[in-house]
Amino acid sequence: MIIELIAVGLFVGVISGFFGVGGGMLLNPILLTIGFDIKSAIAISVVQMVLSSINGSYINYKKGILAINDGIWVGIGGILGAILGSYFTDIMSPNTLKITLFSITLFALLRIYFSKPYDENREAKKIASYLLFFIGFFIGVIAMMLGIGGSVLLMPILVGFLHYSTKNAATAGLFFVVFSSLTGLIYRVLNNTFDKLHLNIEVVLAVAVSAIFGVVIGIKFKDRVSHEWHKKLLVLMYLVILALLIRKIWF
Repeated sequence: MIIELIAVGLFVGVISGFFGVGGGMLLNPILLTIGFDIKSAIAISVVQMVLSSINGSYINYKKGILAINDGIWVGIGGILGAILGSYFTDIMSPNTLKITLFSITLFALLRIYFSKPYDENREAKKIASYLLFFIGFFIGVIAMMLGIGGSVLLMPILVGFLHYSTKNAATAGLFFVVFSSLTGLIYRVLNNTFDKLHLNIEVVLAVAVSAIFGVVIGIKFKDRVSHEWHKKLLVLMYLVILALLIRKIWF
């Protein structure tokens, strides 16, 4: 089981670095398929997201491609939203969480797929700091409620409405995950969630630590592909996640 979880963590880390997602959207369905319950899967994914997003954002910062100013406002909103979202996880039924996760994934897929092709001559739109804050707050609620990093919701907004390329949105999305996932982790530690779920620390670390190495590989791959191919692969990732969720929820 540990070797299998290390492989899963490494794979999810690569996806996280390449697409700028926390990894929870992919990790949760995989863990559900392996046999974990939804709340244990969410708890494991939160730890994984904290470690991989911090490492990935540091790498992007060193490369000079991380816009910190806008990201901080979204991140602050995400912190407050994550606190509320973590509370909802404890009171919502497993089936409700699964259906919500499916709906969010479907929205993201459609928004990315129907976005206009990236134009290097078209500048990204600028919006006020308070709007960035409220966007972050809303995403933070949904993110920690479902144990995802939140960039799966942030990316469709950046790409579909603010004219970011999927690669630039991936960098911003991974930075947002730092705020939302760290808040969610602190909440769960204070609430003794890991003890209540009887999660083995070796299981959690097998996924989380291996994801740290995976995110480095993912960022290197992202830097080498074109914007067009990055978008196509992002759509493919959402389709895979939807297939996993459909299999688990309805079959």
